[in-house]
Amino acid sequence: ADFDSKEKRKVAEIQRALSSEPIDVAALRRMAISEGGLLTDEIRRKVWPQLLSVNTDDLPPLPGKELREDNKDYQQVLLDVRRSLRRFPPGMPDEQREGLQEELIDIILHVLKRNPQLHYYQGYHDIVVTFLLVMGDRPTAALVEKLSVHHLRDFMEPTMDNTKIMLNYLMPILDRANPEVHDFMQSAEVGTIFALSWLITWFGHVLSDLKHVVRLYDFFLACHPLMPLYFAAVIVLYRKQEVLDCECDLASVHHLLSQIPQDLPYETLISKAGDLFIQLPPSELAKEAAQQEAERTAASTFKDFELASEQQRPDTVLRQRFRERPREEERTKSSLTEPRTKRFVKLAVAGLAVAGLAVALGAAALAKSALEWAPKFELQIFP
Repeated sequence: ADFDSKEKRKVAEIQRALSSEPIDVAALRRMAISEGGLLTDEIRRKVWPQLLSVNTDDLPPLPGKELREDNKDYQQVLLDVRRSLRRFPPGMPDEQREGLQEELIDIILHVLKRNPQLHYYQGYHDIVVTFLLVMGDRPTAALVEKLSVHHLRDFMEPTMDNTKIMLNYLMPILDRANPEVHDFMQSAEVGTIFALSWLITWFGHVLSDLKHVVRLYDFFLACHPLMPLYFAAVIVLYRKQEVLDCECDLASVHHLLSQIPQDLPYETLISKAGDLFIQLPPSELAKEAAQQEAERTAASTFKDFELASEQQRPDTVLRQRFRERPREEERTKSSLTEPRTKRFVKLAVAGLAVAGLAVALGAAALAKSALEWAPKFELQIFP
């Protein structure tokens, strides 16, 4: 009964945010991040476009099959879509699934045709099919185009250089949050490739239940483009004992981490990923992670994403949530951070500094600093 009551209150708050003039995007972000996310696909169809600043009231029709003619990406897209059977709900009639696969091909080719600077990558279809199953074909084309130009842009470069830079943030996050796990993985020389499919598909390729995938998409759409990487980090930290009990060699650790559990405590991990982002914003990790000028990556230029006001920036919502927690809870040691070395002390001080500065200066000022990567540091991609 209590759960039903909370859910009804949340639905009412979402409706108020959608009905306000202008639409209260900041409230929608809070709802997408908070426990349970956006609750239903019916609500997602209304809120996801708002989170991406896409007007779905007057969408043009999609072009016909002529897009497939002499298209350099068509054969690869066709192969990937044909292999995507498990991405559709169990029990879906073959005719319906085949129709959706045809729509999926056309949407992908449409976005690529309109944005020749974007390059298709294997795994892109896993993101597009998630939107298609929730939104339908025409809204999906508009939303995925906006998503591709911003959040996914680094994955759609001609090379994987920017994707490797993003993956390079994983080990510094682990180092600050749990030095023992970090050092063990470094000793095993496992690298970060185990998380590649997680990052570039927003976990759509590795999670079998659509309800978990769309819950994560609620969270990621409301946040910074690097949030999927922070979520990857908390998965590793959640499995820390399994990692430490593993044989300390590349093959064993890679095999363990690449087999992602399906029964993860998603709400707990979402909360921890948000907290970790606040404690360790990308700007603090760039010196350790960046290989080339950071201004070239979408995660560093996210401030150019067209939001209606500073108060609607996604990281502002995360910071507000972090500040509003009870003081005694903030003093409790996070399960993600263990006092194994002096580096934990630095993390704790940094977390208190963030909270203190947020109160003193206001969330908008901090939002800017959290969205900027430190420029012009060169490190090896896989140290």
